[in-house]
Amino acid sequence: MSDIRSGLKSGLLTGLINTFIVLLGLTALAGTIIADWFDLPSQTPGAWVLLLMVALWGGARTVGDWQIKSWGQALIDGLLAGVAQGLLFGVFTGGMSALVNSGADVRKWLVQIYPETMDLLTFGLAPVAAALIIFVVMTAAGGMGALLAYTSGRYHWRASVANGWRTARHRFAAVPPVQSFMAYKYSQYILYGVGLLLLLGAPFVLGQYWNYTLGTVGIYVVLGLGLNIVVGMTGLLNLGYAAFFAIGAYTVAILTAPQYNIMWSFWVALPIGIVLATLTGVLLSIPVLRMRGDYLAIVTLGFGEIIRILAKSDALIEFSGGPRGIRAVGGPSIFGAKINNEFYFMYLILLSIVLAIFVTIRLQSSRLGRAWMAMREDEDVAQAMGVYTLKYKVLSFAIGAAFAGLGGVIFASRNKFTGPEDFTLLVSVNVLCLVIIGGMGSIPGVIVGALVLKGLPEILRQLSDYRILAFGALLVVMMIVRPEGLWPAARRRLELAEHDIEPPGERAPEQATGG
Repeated sequence: MSDIRSGLKSGLLTGLINTFIVLLGLTALAGTIIADWFDLPSQTPGAWVLLLMVALWGGARTVGDWQIKSWGQALIDGLLAGVAQGLLFGVFTGGMSALVNSGADVRKWLVQIYPETMDLLTFGLAPVAAALIIFVVMTAAGGMGALLAYTSGRYHWRASVANGWRTARHRFAAVPPVQSFMAYKYSQYILYGVGLLLLLGAPFVLGQYWNYTLGTVGIYVVLGLGLNIVVGMTGLLNLGYAAFFAIGAYTVAILTAPQYNIMWSFWVALPIGIVLATLTGVLLSIPVLRMRGDYLAIVTLGFGEIIRILAKSDALIEFSGGPRGIRAVGGPSIFGAKINNEFYFMYLILLSIVLAIFVTIRLQSSRLGRAWMAMREDEDVAQAMGVYTLKYKVLSFAIGAAFAGLGGVIFASRNKFTGPEDFTLLVSVNVLCLVIIGGMGSIPGVIVGALVLKGLPEILRQLSDYRILAFGALLVVMMIVRPEGLWPAARRRLELAEHDIEPPGERAPEQATGG
């Protein structure tokens, strides 16, 4: 009975997910994207690819942790899930199709239910015939998903792929020329140099649009490296990180924009913006030194909103420009030549990323970095071992804020504008998400996270209306499938692996005795 209940629950869940996918208009969007990519004459294949993927997942869920002993049992449980989701989704699709065909104005309540959408789902058939076909297809998909999950668990394909990749790396490293090169004392620096040359040559190959897009990704890499010090290395949750970003941007705007008649050089305003952001980080850390967890997150969130509201209010309109912001922000110049386009700014952003990575690497291997990581693991134990946690918290906030100030200065100067809407809570959430998704405490993880969260939306601009939904779904999937991140730090990977090992004292009696 428990297997039957599990299959029916899984089917009802995935049936509801497919229903909401239709109500949100994602089927039409998926159909359009796939039809454009593969030059298909119809959007129907793309729409049904998305629905069938969810249906397959529903069948796979019934297998669970691969405790099912036979493929027959897996098939039965998957078919039960398929029957449940087929009934639910078939009735929904047939009912909506009947209402649309009768001339009812369904879009008064469900704005994404177009006649064209229902044609995609019903293949242009009558509602009853379409519902029956959907029932059969969903039932078959549930059974297929269960069999695929059972087979993958039975033969451990994930472990096989991992072992194959590990073996291929070892064989490549065993090739004599590769061994000779890696044995060379400066081989690591040569690889770094080649990578740097490729980065320096990239702006020549990329156009103006991609230079701008990758420049935005690069600014978020700098921000992510700063927040990675606070969250990933020290374990302090900061939800007001956009405030330091704003301080750097407004500093360079006030000092270089013509409306304030100061007109200082960008190179003078740059260190001032970093220093002011650093001092703000110190001032914020002092009253919250003894706060942890949710309380620290709420305080930093409030601080970020205070800075944004002050920048937007009439109280500081003479300095911040109010809701209109500050225009004509000055940019850098070298030997009198102004850097005023995305091509040249890419080099400034790359230089900032290299500097931020260098500082982060040096901090990780220093006494300061080891103290931060000890505080992240257990602050009480670190304090008992002689780590002065209050001082190290202040340093963490200050250095993280300095990185944000650097990003803010470059951001405002490149855009020639800064305003309060550039520093909303969503900015802090985006930076935190890229640190978590990439891998907390990992420098390559921050870069990968920035590419995923800021680069992919530019490639898939058709998904811009669903960006927040995609953020939430990606976070949920990452926390379930890969909680350590896309490119986790070595220490973090080992910690999570230790948690996955079952302690000997918790084994079942028959396993402990070998029975």
